[in-house]
Amino acid sequence: MFGIENFMTFMVTALFFIMTPGIDTVFVLNKSIGQGRKSGIVSAMGVNTGILTHTFLSAIGLTVLIAKSAIAFMVIKYIGAVYLVYIGIKKYRDTSALFTENVIKKAENSSKNDFWSGFLTNSLNPKVALFFLAFFPQFIIPSKIEDPIPFILLGITFAVIGVVWYVTLTMFASTFSTKIIGHPKSGIWLNKISGFVFVLMGLQIAFG
Repeated sequence: MFGIENFMTFMVTALFFIMTPGIDTVFVLNKSIGQGRKSGIVSAMGVNTGILTHTFLSAIGLTVLIAKSAIAFMVIKYIGAVYLVYIGIKKYRDTSALFTENVIKKAENSSKNDFWSGFLTNSLNPKVALFFLAFFPQFIIPSKIEDPIPFILLGITFAVIGVVWYVTLTMFASTFSTKIIGHPKSGIWLNKISGFVFVLMGLQIAFG
């Protein structure tokens, strides 16, 4: 469908990545708890608009790269597999709590404008762009890898999942944050689960 394969696997893995505690999660929660649901929702929209920016730029860059080399797809495939295993191991070994002082400080220092704060928080994070370049091509049919459309569709899907997740967080912000603060190990276990998923995916890509 539109040059995309294993779409359900993509959606599940994308959800795990989005749910993993990080600066975007803390940013939306801080806005929701400190300024209300409307602020949280607008911030979530800004964060996921940043996702679309990464998607567009990555799609264009990937298309140019593929056009220059016949073996570029295989190179990207294995580099992507290694990168997914790397971030999986890193997440699995991460024992930091969700609401660390450093992460909260980064979120609080953002601009007052909710939408643009969310947009910049995500757009200026180079790890997102690297993840997209490693992750998305694994779900694109090789014959369609030079076409930016499948890449963009995956990015839109990723952003829609992100909006649903962050709006859900916003609606239950107080309850969610209280549980996380009261049970800091919950964030650690979420890291371990998502890390395990990424390692498995990386290995499957490399040896599948």
